[in-house]
Amino acid sequence: MRPRKILRIGRWEVTKNAGGIDRKTAAVVGATLLVLGAAVPLVLAQGGVTLDEGFYRVGVAEESPLYPVVEDDPTFAVRDSDAELGSAIDLQIDGTQVVASDTQKGQAALAELRGSVDSYNDRVMAGESNQSAAFPVTVTLEYAERNRTIAPADGGDGTTGDGATGGGAGDQGGSDDGGGDGTTGDGGDGSDGGTTGGTTDGGAGGDGATGGGSSGDIGSIARGLTGSDAMTGTPSDISPPFPFQSLILAFLFVIPLNFVIQAYGSTMLSERLNRRGELMLVAPVSRWDIIAGKTLPYFLGAMVFEGAIAGAIIALEPGSGSGAYALLAVVPLVLLFLAATFLGAMFARSFKELTFVTVSITVGLTTYAFVPAIFTDVTPIALVSPLTIVVRDIQGVAIEPLEMAISTVPPLFTATLFFVLGAGLYREEDMFTQRSIPLKVLDSLAGRIRRRRSVALVVVLLMPLVILAELVAVAAVYPISMALPRELWLGLILLAIVVIEEVAKSLPAYAGFVHNRYDRTVRSALTVGALAGLGFFVAEKGLLIVQLLGGLPEVQQAAVVSAGPTAGISPMVALVLLLAPLALHVVTAATSAVGMRSGRQGYAVGLTAAIAIHFVYNFAVVMLVV
Repeated sequence: MRPRKILRIGRWEVTKNAGGIDRKTAAVVGATLLVLGAAVPLVLAQGGVTLDEGFYRVGVAEESPLYPVVEDDPTFAVRDSDAELGSAIDLQIDGTQVVASDTQKGQAALAELRGSVDSYNDRVMAGESNQSAAFPVTVTLEYAERNRTIAPADGGDGTTGDGATGGGAGDQGGSDDGGGDGTTGDGGDGSDGGTTGGTTDGGAGGDGATGGGSSGDIGSIARGLTGSDAMTGTPSDISPPFPFQSLILAFLFVIPLNFVIQAYGSTMLSERLNRRGELMLVAPVSRWDIIAGKTLPYFLGAMVFEGAIAGAIIALEPGSGSGAYALLAVVPLVLLFLAATFLGAMFARSFKELTFVTVSITVGLTTYAFVPAIFTDVTPIALVSPLTIVVRDIQGVAIEPLEMAISTVPPLFTATLFFVLGAGLYREEDMFTQRSIPLKVLDSLAGRIRRRRSVALVVVLLMPLVILAELVAVAAVYPISMALPRELWLGLILLAIVVIEEVAKSLPAYAGFVHNRYDRTVRSALTVGALAGLGFFVAEKGLLIVQLLGGLPEVQQAAVVSAGPTAGISPMVALVLLLAPLALHVVTAATSAVGMRSGRQGYAVGLTAAIAIHFVYNFAVVMLVV
């Protein structure tokens, strides 16, 4: 590829063929994005979206002591105290006496009122001048990740052990708080209302500073967005944090990409309709020059959007992070969106079909990038998405190199794979032919197959897509795993992994048979299947080496569970488990290959048999090791 030619093609793309979007449409899209960007900080400054505002109707007079409670809680709508109970109001308050309607909503309103009274009393106590009398004991709470280790703070003379009571009572009537698994303390020189840090059961200390409430200025808006405000309140207010900030940040970084790929997909498909791209194909430039030149403006435009969003958030909160990791993590995600759209445009036969393909890409990739990033502060499984690195960097959390690699390498390699497969179709004999999407998929795979051993290389090239799909499958099963028996959710994960792996091994071989690259004999099928299994085994061993050297988190270990042995087993069993996957992949791939000789139905039968064999093996190994 030559940079000068790429830049020239990119300039032509911007000036003459910017996706078929006119200025009015571009203005509307730009205005919509600006409104969304301006609305999000305002919503956060108000404390988030209140979905239940005015949900319960309460009849209360202004003279009632409970009137300030009802008025301050947006959940309640104040009505006349003489309104009819049940039809007009859900609660009726006469002085301090509360009567609820004989409905489920009335009982729920009564429970909500009890909580509102407690919160109101806490706020009143917080406004007292003598805070030591209002709150004799102060507890500072800091949420930490499950796998995070924090050294215990000094907690007087209390000792930590396996007991159930933390800290010790001070000899001056004060308190010496040591949360977590400490034994009863020996007594310390506590002071009235004093606090000391301790260790929590999850390994996290609780000695962070207690912060005040939001002041409503620009800094507080950014702190609400980045989640850097400390949480304060009474013990009744303590609850695990809802990942609202992570949700908003992930939403902000994903939405612009969906607009960019619409224009990008349109311009790539327009080259295939009415043979518009024929002149470019006969020009003295390579197909990679054309693809890179037409992709460059959309990549730069997407990065400008992402950089502007990150820069605006960081400018509002200077201590949130540098933003360098955020921009680096966004690059593979942008490339993945563009590469998938490029490949889809090579498959589609019309703009109507492209719409279906683009929607599928949008839903799939948005789910992959958005959903795990919501749980950035909850579980390490969020690392399957590059947006997790973005959210952590903006929140000022330190980024480890291994975490960066886990989040960005799979989508980067997958994007490269999509561009390679799409480039295989970027030629006259494929661009201007009208074939269905399944046949186009087979065409893209068969374009890389020249002889029997080529199938092993194609299977290896598909490995990044396999990794990405397996990580998404594991992350999708994780939220429901807590409510299911271990055997069931392990079976679901293994079944998803097995289906992904067998399809990835068999599709290149099937493409070779469809395009008559191989003889339709049993011997040829067994040879092709063995080569496909060998290629997958070699790629899988690479993952095992990364697992042993780098120490992958639990979700990545689950994705490569069939790759080989884990720690804690004998050397003989380890050797057997190391070599057994080779036989497994060869047998299952050969089973699929034998079936695909007779066509589509035979391929379906062979693939089903291969999936069954692979699942039984994986389940037996996991039950043996786990």
